[in-house]
Amino acid sequence: MLELNKSGTDRSGPGRLPAQGPGPDARPAGDVPRTGDGAAERVPLRPYLVAGAILCALYFLYAYFQYSRFGSPSWDLGIFEQEVRAYAGFDAPVVDIKGPGYLILGDHFSPIVALLAPLYWLWPSAESLLFAQAALFALGAVIVGRTTQQLLGGRSGICVTVAYGLSWGIQEAVKADFHEIAFAVPLLALVCRALLLKRYTAALLWSLPLVLVKEDLGATVAVVGFLLFVYGRRLQGALLAAFGVAAFVVTLMVLIPAASSAGTYDYWQKIDKNGEQDVSMLDSVLGVLNSSVKIEMLVFLIGITAFMALRSPLTLLIVPTLGWRLLSQDSNHWGMVWHYSAILMPVLFLALADGVRRSRDSHRPWLASYAKVAVPVAAAIAVAMTQHLPLRDLLRPETYRTDDARSQAARAALDAIPAGARVETDITLMAHLTSDRTVYWVGGAPGTAPDIVAINLDFGWSRPIQDPVAYAQQLHPEASYRLKHRGGSFVVMERTSPEPAEIQGVHRD
Repeated sequence: MLELNKSGTDRSGPGRLPAQGPGPDARPAGDVPRTGDGAAERVPLRPYLVAGAILCALYFLYAYFQYSRFGSPSWDLGIFEQEVRAYAGFDAPVVDIKGPGYLILGDHFSPIVALLAPLYWLWPSAESLLFAQAALFALGAVIVGRTTQQLLGGRSGICVTVAYGLSWGIQEAVKADFHEIAFAVPLLALVCRALLLKRYTAALLWSLPLVLVKEDLGATVAVVGFLLFVYGRRLQGALLAAFGVAAFVVTLMVLIPAASSAGTYDYWQKIDKNGEQDVSMLDSVLGVLNSSVKIEMLVFLIGITAFMALRSPLTLLIVPTLGWRLLSQDSNHWGMVWHYSAILMPVLFLALADGVRRSRDSHRPWLASYAKVAVPVAAAIAVAMTQHLPLRDLLRPETYRTDDARSQAARAALDAIPAGARVETDITLMAHLTSDRTVYWVGGAPGTAPDIVAINLDFGWSRPIQDPVAYAQQLHPEASYRLKHRGGSFVVMERTSPEPAEIQGVHRD
């Protein structure tokens, strides 16, 4: 259903005379702007800035209170704060949570995260990352909505802003705390905007930084090059496609292995191993749709655009990301949770706008009629789904309560951990410690003899921890520990033996 050879709706059908001038029912010139270079000046920016500010506030409000209630769903927020903290101090991006002395560029290649260093100078906390992500997601909404109005006119821009802003891909990413893909969201929105407005050089330039966001996005850049080639910019398209492929290969085969202590790209195992069992590439390819979770995710991806995204070539841009996710043996990559679908949202909603534009003058009456209602239908779908999505929690009073017994016990545990200490802990306290302590993942730092071992007994351990001090001693037989603080389910133990002269992964001046 993709129509690569059609670029708009300004065409005369069979037996239709060319327009001679505005008729009695013609709209004002500024209502349906043309898609040329001067279109942007005729679409007001203020309504979209207001909508973006509201969305930014909603995203940050949710993330802030989740953080304040010690509800981080994974270790990623702590990991990224350690990375940004290192950049802010002009140090190599060492992330001790992944392992003592672990260089994070050997895990995922995301040097663009260094752009958050100035914000971190002003606000040295994990909350600054949550705010930055909220702002980047909201910026995507401004770009998507305003571009839609330029293409379709009327109230379509605001409708699509709402549909994008409440989309499940964005909401689940907000719930998943900060991830580097936040930078890709506005960049992809700008790439798609430039393609739709026929600003092909801008599309090329906006796509280049994507290779610094995450290692797999080089393949997406190559697809941008393919689209430029199809749209008639043969040389630009070919060069960009070659650059994207080269960046993808060099990053995975050279840059990441060079930064990794293992000398390899660890995430290949997500495709060729299922647990301890080897999986051939053929089996991975044949199994791309072997789960109802994958099929559900695909249906909802296109369904949130009222299926109109299928009418646009822009939809090809989601193929690389979907490709590795469907090939992966890790079920976390398949479904609708986590942050993996956020970068698909700006592409799909601008593909929706393009699909509507292409369908308005279709010779199939049913399609032309459906195109007139597809945008409000997409907005209605987003609003209806929100009752089952994270932002729904903003309507619940308990979301704003951060003085419950569990949160108070967690804060008391934090107070028992001195600034500057080396701490081994689980996810619950992790992102609250990374701004001014050296933090390790519990069980992931053998031989380091950390100053503090702090754990949440209700974290969900495979076996309940009956004796926390004995557990700390088991983790670090090279040191001795005693109980320093216990409150609720939180236990803090401090080392009583002298600090070892040589500590794994710690370099002294």
